[in-house]
Amino acid sequence: MILPIYVYGQPVLRKVASDITPDYPELKQLIQDMFQTLDNSNGVGLAAPQIGKAIRLVVIDLDILKDEFPEYEGFRKVFINAHILEYDDTQESRMEEGCLSIPGLSENVVRPTRIHVKYMDENFVEHDEWVEGYKARVMQHEFDHLEGIMYVDKVNALRKNMIGGKLKNIMKGKFRCSYRTKVPR
Repeated sequence: MILPIYVYGQPVLRKVASDITPDYPELKQLIQDMFQTLDNSNGVGLAAPQIGKAIRLVVIDLDILKDEFPEYEGFRKVFINAHILEYDDTQESRMEEGCLSIPGLSENVVRPTRIHVKYMDENFVEHDEWVEGYKARVMQHEFDHLEGIMYVDKVNALRKNMIGGKLKNIMKGKFRCSYRTKVPR
C-alpha cells in the first residue's frame, strides 16, 4: 500500500525514533509498504518518521541509479535500529540534497564522505560497517530523520532564512508534488 509522506512541520519528523524488536506488529508488511511508497515517489530513501512512525526503520533503493552508477545495481536495503557510530571528518563533500518531506526544495549540504554505521537488516542480522561516497550521504540523510534532523537544519543561517517562506508554504500545504502527502494541521 502506498502511504502518504509527512511533510515539513509534522511533529513526528522532529522526534528521536525508537528502536524496534523483531515482534514489531506487521513489520514485513510495513517494509513492503515503505518500498512501494518510495518507488511511487521516485526517491532513493525513506525513513519511518516520514510516514508518521517514530521508529528506527529506513529503506534505501540505489538500484534506480544503476544506469549512471553500476556499482549500485541491486542495492535495495532495509536498515532497522540504524545508528551512525562515527563520522570520518577527514574528507567532506558538498552536494545538493532534496527530501520527500520537503517537496520542491533542494539545498547544498556538506557531509563527511565516510561514516561508521551499525544496523540490522530485515532478518535482524546485525551489521557494523564503514560506508563511503554517495551511499554514505544517503544513509546520513535518512538516519538523520531517525534523530529528528532534516537536511535544512544543516544549511547556513543565511540560506535557511532565505528559504523560510518556502518552508512555511510547505507547512501550509502550498506545494505540488506527484505523491500523496500529509501536511500539519
